Amino acid sequence: MNILVTGGAGYVGCVAVDELVKRHHRVVVLDNLSQGHPGAVSPDAVFVEADLLDAAALEGVFRRYGFEAVLHMAAETVVSQSVSEPRKFFQNNVIGSINLIEQMLKHEVYQIIFSSSAAVYGADAGVPIPEEAVKSPVNAYGESKLIFEKILRWYREIHGLNYIAPQALK
Repeated sequence: MNILVTGGAGYVGCVAVDELVKRHHRVVVLDNLSQGHPGAVSPDAVFVEADLLDAAALEGVFRRYGFEAVLHMAAETVVSQSVSEPRKFFQNNVIGSINLIEQMLKHEVYQIIFSSSAAVYGADAGVPIPEEAVKSPVNAYGESKLIFEKILRWYREIHGLNYIAPQALK
């Protein structure tokens, strides 16, 4: 399968890329390197330095590689920063993610795994967090992840986009 991994040069993303490559998938990593490192990307994957906010670059990547699925791990993640710079989190984690799914639909890619966060549940969810727990984020990071989960539900309803949005290991 030909898979796009956004944020694939990051701490968790590069591990996911390694696992996909081991399973003989063709992997393209798209990362803006704001938190990732190109040296962390498997040499068996294609690396593209680009930002989800750059619609033209995103269009070019989709046109060039013809994906069948997306693993979306790109995000602003420094929670303490989300309190002082919420705009950055909503712009990157929501607007950038919308850009991604718009390109997916344009190129008829209907499979996405979105790396959400336990932060969508807030501070008092307990451990382990049951998936049916009330979602009540306490910062812009968690809120941005929850907003995009809701957007994915609408895109499934309207456009038939298939998604999974795991929040945490249970």
